[in-house]
Amino acid sequence: MFKSPFHLPTLSLITAACAGGSTHPGNPDPAMATRQPASADNPLFQPSTLPYQAPPFDRIKVEHYQPALEEGMRRHLAEVESIAGASSEPTFDNTVAALERAGDLLTRAVYVFYPIVSANTSDSLQAVQTEVAPKLAAHTDAIYLNDKLFRRVKSIYDRRDALKLQGEEKRLIERYHRDFIRAGAQLSESDKTRLRAMNQEEARLTTEFQQKLLAATKIGALVLTDRSELDGMTDAEIAAAEAAAKERGLTGKFVIPLQNTTQHPAQASLRNRAVRQRLFEASSRRAERGDTNDTRAIVRRLAKLRAERAVLLGFRNHAAYALDDQVARTPEAAIGLLNQLVEPATARARAEAAKMQAMIDREGGGFTLAPWDWQFYAEQVRRQEYDLDEEQLKPYFEVERVLRDGVFFAANKLYGLTFKERKDLPVYHPDVRVYEVFDGAGQPTALYYTDLFKRDNKSGGAWMNNFVGQS
Repeated sequence: MFKSPFHLPTLSLITAACAGGSTHPGNPDPAMATRQPASADNPLFQPSTLPYQAPPFDRIKVEHYQPALEEGMRRHLAEVESIAGASSEPTFDNTVAALERAGDLLTRAVYVFYPIVSANTSDSLQAVQTEVAPKLAAHTDAIYLNDKLFRRVKSIYDRRDALKLQGEEKRLIERYHRDFIRAGAQLSESDKTRLRAMNQEEARLTTEFQQKLLAATKIGALVLTDRSELDGMTDAEIAAAEAAAKERGLTGKFVIPLQNTTQHPAQASLRNRAVRQRLFEASSRRAERGDTNDTRAIVRRLAKLRAERAVLLGFRNHAAYALDDQVARTPEAAIGLLNQLVEPATARARAEAAKMQAMIDREGGGFTLAPWDWQFYAEQVRRQEYDLDEEQLKPYFEVERVLRDGVFFAANKLYGLTFKERKDLPVYHPDVRVYEVFDGAGQPTALYYTDLFKRDNKSGGAWMNNFVGQS
């Protein structure tokens, strides 16, 4: 997701999206509409009047995003140029705080557009994403590579002690100074030109990778023609597979949609080993099929591009660049931590694999444990050793109970937070539910959006984005 460098909107609003559970159809894909000019008819051009400035999803249309993003970039750059070109001596307020206040339209548009592209995309939204991604990369470079602006930031940074900056102000100027340098502010003009080209290419490739992966995940779903192939799955799971097939126009067949990883819930119950293997291979090779959604060439180019950029910025490699401002600080430290885990983790895995292989041999399986067998036999061993059947546990982990008696209960006990569902606020998909969050004193604090079900037009994994940032 794109993150513009200088903006903090006024109120806190959080959306969470977590792929999993049953599969639901996405919204119909609207036709790509004629782009609208910047006008009062575009709901993104003004702060929302809803509680917490919640996005008015009932009014926002696909054709609203690009005009808001492009006008937002234009206005933001004008504000930045005014700050950079000021004749007054640089101070925290007229430079850093001013940058923090700049870019409200761009912030508002970005904070709505990118979560929706991730959670409920369409061909029309992806077309906008493809066009604006390199423009947003260029926009970020226009700020970070602005020499006049960097000199103002550096002046404040160099005088931070003399200016008696403390607490958040000191931390913020240190962060700004570091981010400018990491973005290439100290490069020569010729190297800045190279860097701009690299960043725009990376933006294009990253967008293309995300779109291809989403399409590959949808297309790669396992299609079965015989109900017997689903032996081991519950009636509810088989019904879900039948419904998923109907959604794809495959009436009379069964579809197991691919999850974000190679670990699929169905692998633990499918008794047909050949089906388990097909599901595993469909998942692990989803973007390596030699078709239009094959991502291998993109991955190779991104790796090369990031390595070249890291060297240009003064680092040995991309890993050194990525970790330089993280807790680990160096690749050696990160690898050292992983190496500490290797011996105990592999020893445990070998012990578990031995138990599963012994069960296969006792049953006369006549095969060696393979990756697509792991989840199935791990469940069999668990039942044998602990009399634990995950099917018997599932009623206790129904979505509503997990949310109410798990997540919300823990948040209340740890932080005093309480949650009240709001059915009066517009959402971007029928699956989405909105909760108002109250602090320990009962004061309203934020909105929390949940979007828990997998969809073909939704990025996989467990993730969250802000719709509105906190000031």
